[in-house]
Amino acid sequence: MRKLSDELLIESYYKANEMNLNKEFIELIEIEIKRRSLSHVLSRSS
Repeated sequence: MRKLSDELLIESYYKANEMNLNKEFIELIEIEIKRRSLSHVLSRSS
């Protein structure tokens, strides 16, 4: 996931939720979002 751009990571998060993908996979994306300090993007876009 480290190779994904910030924008693609956020898009992947929303798409994974939309498609009801595996919760563990979504959690991995969330962890990477937090690692990159992008959590504010999620709260702003919700």
